[in-house]
Amino acid sequence: MPRYNNPRKTWQYSTDFKVKAVELSCQEGIQVQQVAAGLDIHPMMLSRWRKEYREGKIKPDGRKRVGFYPVSTDGFKKAVNLRS
Repeated sequence: MPRYNNPRKTWQYSTDFKVKAVELSCQEGIQVQQVAAGLDIHPMMLSRWRKEYREGKIKPDGRKRVGFYPVSTDGFKKAVNLRS
């Protein structure tokens, strides 16, 4: 048997990543295997995350997401005109 000189690397995924993976796998017409293959994770891991999500152990964070909103440039234009 081969000896391992270095410890094996274990991947740690963020809660946000887990929630997105679970939500993707819960969509109608999409299988767990498809999502797992697309995210390059084992299907059993995704199944475990789904179970933990149902039990409330994995919850999406309550933070607001930053989005792109239309911004008025009127104030910027006035400031540029004042400098001229």
